[in-house]
Amino acid sequence: MARPSRRMQQAELADFRRRQLLKAAIKLFGAKGYHVTTIRDIADAAEVSVGMIYQYFEDKEDLLSSAIMEILDSYIREIPKAIDGETSPEKRFHAAILAYARVIDRNRDSAAIGYRTSWALRKDRLAVVFRKEQETAGMIRRCVDACIAAKVFREVDAEILTYQIIVLVHSWALNAWRLPKSLTVDDYVERNLSVLLAPVNRQA
Repeated sequence: MARPSRRMQQAELADFRRRQLLKAAIKLFGAKGYHVTTIRDIADAAEVSVGMIYQYFEDKEDLLSSAIMEILDSYIREIPKAIDGETSPEKRFHAAILAYARVIDRNRDSAAIGYRTSWALRKDRLAVVFRKEQETAGMIRRCVDACIAAKVFREVDAEILTYQIIVLVHSWALNAWRLPKSLTVDDYVERNLSVLLAPVNRQA
């Protein structure tokens, strides 16, 4: 088996370091708060030098922005993969929502920090966050529209229904800790959707 090239090894190390630093930052942002946490705190938690952090991130805000962008990029990547190959509008809808929720489940701490702290980002970074959030909402909206067109759902305000679904999914990051440990993210989504969609579903 061919040995990985030096460039590949360096890329893997850089990815490892970035994730190591992000993990430490996210944990501290959640425990202490974004504004109170310092670069020194993050370096100490990650057991690296302050200088190493600046090799990978511009500043503390760049760490926050990177954590949020990682989740947003995951939505944009995972939702299309989940619905690929599904031909039924109803199955595409459910696959999209579950993929969305599973990304949040894997990144609960980052998601919760994003809700509380994204306002601290610079305007240009906030604009990127907003654009990616809109792109994600657009994917969910198209699934809703397809279900309405196929008469799976009744004629409803698709924009409001999309917003309600987004709120439902994101509530998992904030509420999972207080729910029974046996309740999975899939169970949570399906049970909540059954209530939310009861007045909407034509089969109800």
